[in-house]
Amino acid sequence: MKKRSALLILILALTMSADAHSMEYDFSSMSKAHVFREYIKLGFQHILPLGFDHILFVLGIFLLKPKMKTVLLQVTCFTIAHSITLALAMNGLISPPSGIVEPLIALSIVFIGIENVLFSELKWWRLIIVFMFGLIHGCGFAGVLSEIGLPQKDFLTALIAFNIGVEAGQTAVILLAVVLFQTRFSEKPWYRKHVTIPVSICISLVAVYWTAERLMS
Repeated sequence: MKKRSALLILILALTMSADAHSMEYDFSSMSKAHVFREYIKLGFQHILPLGFDHILFVLGIFLLKPKMKTVLLQVTCFTIAHSITLALAMNGLISPPSGIVEPLIALSIVFIGIENVLFSELKWWRLIIVFMFGLIHGCGFAGVLSEIGLPQKDFLTALIAFNIGVEAGQTAVILLAVVLFQTRFSEKPWYRKHVTIPVSICISLVAVYWTAERLMS
């Protein structure tokens, strides 16, 4: 437990500033295959190691009940939702301001963490909430991808590749969480009291800080 707690503290310390997204790339001279590979990499990097807020959201989803079915249902809702708004935003059909999106992303993490403390089972309305939050996170992904840019000749290829990279990053976070939080013990009476609730509270507290920081910036 001590090692796990130390790792958690390190993660939280590293996440105290979640604005590490600004990057510039020039893919104008690259082949379609090269663009595909590079945007997969960019999508992955936006989650690991740069997407601290998205990491905590996925951890919040995971910690409610670290069982395959529960996690898969939530991640599927989240993925479908953020894919929708990412595609809409990158095609110019919606343009939500980052000044609204970023605080809402932080608030979504606060909410998920608190909900983990109050409930121990997956409720049907949790899936709706995760879907709605996924729509917001998709706008956040679009903001980052807009800064990077998409090559006009390979627009769809790059968009799909970036989304694949994001999904790969989310999967990596979940696999790391399985190891970090020792989920083989998740059915033990002490697990919720000593792992799920304390970690969820920490996640919410970090997200409260982000919310205030983003509202004031």
